[in-house]
Amino acid sequence: MVLTKAVIKREIKDRNIKVKPYKSKYLGDASLDICLGDEFWVFGENKNITLNDKTDFKKYTKKIKANSITLMPGAFVLGMSKEKISLPSNICGFLSGRSRFARMGIVVHATAFVVHPGVSNRQMFEIKNMSNNTLTLKKGLRIAQLVFMRTEGQSKYKGRYKKQ
Repeated sequence: MVLTKAVIKREIKDRNIKVKPYKSKYLGDASLDICLGDEFWVFGENKNITLNDKTDFKKYTKKIKANSITLMPGAFVLGMSKEKISLPSNICGFLSGRSRFARMGIVVHATAFVVHPGVSNRQMFEIKNMSNNTLTLKKGLRIAQLVFMRTEGQSKYKGRYKKQ
């Protein structure tokens, strides 16, 4: 069941959902806008990489801190959210790009959009410029939205990225 604005507000007030920093004006009818931070991971030259469960993106990227990043057509970069999201064991989230930026060709989550129950971290955006234009993204841009859902049963994320 998707949580609506009033329910999300209550969950935040009751500290079940924690968002730091939190801005109530970013709360929509059924989602919370999430901002781009100032940390990015940029891929280097073209390499032949064989993927497996131990493949680590950090081995193939360079981390940079910047107030903005410019993406050429077709470029792919990883970016970290400004907000730290903490969820209880009975609420998960789905990260989605905002339509205003999708219409300009930005994909915010290449495929990994689930924010697991029990998570307490900042979210990684997998950003791809699908347009034919050069696009600049600035720190603080409300690039994505997080939709919250109540789970059936309880769970706690124990994966590799629980502390990112």
